[in-house]
Amino acid sequence: MNHTVTPLRDKVPIGQKMAFGSGHLVLNLLPGALAVFMFFLVTAFGMDPFLAGLLGGLPRIFDALTDPIMGFISDNTKSRWGRRRPYIFVGAILSGILFALLFQMSEDNSVMFNFWYFLLMSLLFLVGNTMYATPLVGLGYEMTSDYNERTRLMAFANTVGQIAWMLVPWFWVVIADPTVFPISDETLMAIGELGLSGDDLLKVTNEKLQGTGVRKLSILVGIGCAVLGILPALFCKGIDAGKMENRKKISLRTLSSSFKDLFQGIKDVFQNKPFMKLCGATFLVFNGFQMVASFSFFIIVFYIYNGDYGNAGTWPAWFASFTALVTAFAVIPIISRISDKWGKRRAFIISTVISIIGYCLKWWGFDNELNATFNQSSIGQGVNSFVGSIFEAINPFLDSIGMSWFSIDVSLGGPWLMFLPIPFMAFGLGGLFTLMMSMTADVCDLDELENGMPRKEGTFGAIYWWMVKLGQAISLVLGGAILTLVGFDEGAVSQTAESMLRLRIADIIIPASTAAIAIWIMWKYSLNEERAREIKEELIKRRGEL
Repeated sequence: MNHTVTPLRDKVPIGQKMAFGSGHLVLNLLPGALAVFMFFLVTAFGMDPFLAGLLGGLPRIFDALTDPIMGFISDNTKSRWGRRRPYIFVGAILSGILFALLFQMSEDNSVMFNFWYFLLMSLLFLVGNTMYATPLVGLGYEMTSDYNERTRLMAFANTVGQIAWMLVPWFWVVIADPTVFPISDETLMAIGELGLSGDDLLKVTNEKLQGTGVRKLSILVGIGCAVLGILPALFCKGIDAGKMENRKKISLRTLSSSFKDLFQGIKDVFQNKPFMKLCGATFLVFNGFQMVASFSFFIIVFYIYNGDYGNAGTWPAWFASFTALVTAFAVIPIISRISDKWGKRRAFIISTVISIIGYCLKWWGFDNELNATFNQSSIGQGVNSFVGSIFEAINPFLDSIGMSWFSIDVSLGGPWLMFLPIPFMAFGLGGLFTLMMSMTADVCDLDELENGMPRKEGTFGAIYWWMVKLGQAISLVLGGAILTLVGFDEGAVSQTAESMLRLRIADIIIPASTAAIAIWIMWKYSLNEERAREIKEELIKRRGEL
């Protein structure tokens, strides 16, 4: 059990933690919103699903190339404001503006015009986002050199970052709600002049409604991200790089040698065995979860509510938001305490085992008969009555502010048992990024010890998140393949009992299996607290610091 006290000089002030947390909120909100908004490329802007898939995949190839380059540039930058903060400031503003511009398309444009517009704007957006995200991650690794304070910093940042995942599930509802982003009178008149009726009229009206919602909400998200994104540049402090040796000169004249140094740095990163274990474990846990992330939505709609979207209502959004809420305010603080007491490796193993228990509990949480039995019990009736009375009281207020979509309908009872696995499942991702980002900071110390200056926080951060993005792209492809293999028919109103059974089994087996393999990878992870503190002392002596 750890009893080491963090020196005052190594503690990160709460103001800096809040600023860094706001940066992580942006890091989560932008990709989360992007994933939701891209769905409407098909439904609102008439994009062929294949073309929409290309728009999701092609920019990621470009993104994979720019991340390590940006990491190398920020590692070797010399400025009066430090190595990271100038890029974070400019990148935040560019990311916000370009995200808003990304979705300023019209449903009236041709499909190919919207395709090329979105592709080109995506590339520009990713440049701005890489300029922001990569230095921000690197900055977090160097804000403190203390083993435990790193975990507390990442825990705080990830707690704030979870707010994004409380908001994003509701974007689906808000965009299609005519009371939030109503269609203009001119647009309604133009639709009327088309002389449509029945399904054709409904289709065109929905396209206009969704297009309007996407354009307006993207502006709000872009502005919010730009404002929150600059806070780390203004208030966070990284390592004092004034006397950092061996930094490379970044210019057009040194382009050839810079690429040589870049590839040498990447080679050093991939030869770091503890870091590769972190990447491997993250790849498995995160992408095992991502592969089945949409399955809960399908199970709620097509299994619990037999394909009735109306009765399913906002339950899928509540499921996702409650997961983020528990992760932020219960799981991450617990993980931080466990790490302080027993170390990061043990904390990761404990949290991952708990998440496997949660995945297994989904079998009973999503069981229709058990949910029906619970609703008929005195406890279930009490829960339905209590929740119903709350929303009955606040629904008039919600209606008055245009948030009627937020309400819960418990007239048919609620699938309450599906919320029971969440406190266990949340330990998976809640522990993953809190601990892995803290452990990557320790790895940066090891790299300095073995390879000298300059420190490579930017490069390590870029490679780590490149692995995450690569795995995410693969998991999206495999997730779709699994839906096909289990017999899910996206065009059917209801699904067969056999396909739902296979989907529920896959929803449990896949993330539980990948998490178990991740535990095996991390079982003999060697960079523990004792070794990390030895490295820190050696680096202090080498630098000639007090």
